[in-house]
Amino acid sequence: MTDNPNPMPDSSPRLTIAAFLIIALAIIGSAVLLMASRPQPVKITINPPPPTPTPLATFTPAPIIVYVTGAVAEPGNTITLPPGSRVQDAIDAAGGASENANLEAVNLAGIVRDGDQIHVPEQGIQAVIATPGGGGLVYINSATVEELDTLPGVGPELAQRILDYRAANGPFANLEALDAVEGIGPSLLEQITPLVVFD
Repeated sequence: MTDNPNPMPDSSPRLTIAAFLIIALAIIGSAVLLMASRPQPVKITINPPPPTPTPLATFTPAPIIVYVTGAVAEPGNTITLPPGSRVQDAIDAAGGASENANLEAVNLAGIVRDGDQIHVPEQGIQAVIATPGGGGLVYINSATVEELDTLPGVGPELAQRILDYRAANGPFANLEALDAVEGIGPSLLEQITPLVVFD
């Protein structure tokens, strides 16, 4: 048996290295391709809510204190009432009228104001203390729509605008402040000047 004159070299190590290199190149290529095709990160933008306006302070009238005397169940007492109360409310708060009260001499529907004295006379005795609501002056900073409507040139609509302006901006200091209400001008101010009080 003769030896093979051209024996084939052992190529197993070279094939292993080549296969390793091919696999490594494939992994690197896949990694590069994966990095290149990765989508851009999503940017999340948080928009803060728009600022809400701070509500304007509104004018809140303070309670009023009145002095009730005469023919009532509890005379001689000071009574605390909510703004816009009427003479009848004050009499009720003083325990009501007594049996001998002359209620016809009192304007029960009159609007009471802070510091008023309400006197209910007895039957047969003439009242010497005027009760509120007898007409005349209008207290701009506590008047109701009905009271403002009694002023010349001021109807219900303008009276309501005066109340709305007063509620939003506080009491009127003088005639010039009242002129800021839409619909009031120099001519109207001249008419109502002797009839209004700024308390």
